[in-house]
This record gives sequence, structure tokens and C-alpha cells, in this order.
Amino acid sequence: MPISSEDAAKVAKLARLRLDDDKLERFAGQMDGILAYMETLGSVDTAGVEPLYSPVTHETPMRADVAAKACSRDQILANAPATDGQFFIVPKIV
Repeated sequence: MPISSEDAAKVAKLARLRLDDDKLERFAGQMDGILAYMETLGSVDTAGVEPLYSPVTHETPMRADVAAKACSRDQILANAPATDGQFFIVPKIV
């Protein structure tokens, strides 16, 4: 079933896209091509194929979970626009 300009306009509105009529026609054609390709993929027999999560086998390197102090309070507060020496000063929000 081909995608109509009205369907493309609905999708564009949901995606918050502003498209003129010329681009809507092009968008509808592109969506139609994508859906046709998905139908082609859906017709492929994958009964004996194992799922592939990554084309390469790799392991996630593990590191020791050790708490460490990376920066001092003075180093962190030096980046703040306003402090009282110990804490950030931020605008009051009510």
C-alpha cells in the first residue's frame, strides 16, 4: 500500500516537521521505499539463523569497583560562577 501525502503529513506533524507540498511528496516516496524494504526483510527465512548482536566478538573489560576521590572541593568550586566557600550558590526557585 503506497504512502499518501496525507499519511506523510500526519507523520511529519507527529515528528514536528514543517514540510511544503513538494517535500511531502518526496517524504511520502521515501517512506514508501523504506516500508517496501522492510517487507523484503520480513520475507527472508531466518529460521536457522542465530541472533547477531555484534559482528565481532569482544568482551567488556572489567575494572575494580573502588571508590576514589578524583577532585578536591576547591577544584570543583573553582568552576562555579558563585560559591560561599563550601557550596554552590544558585538562584532561588519557588
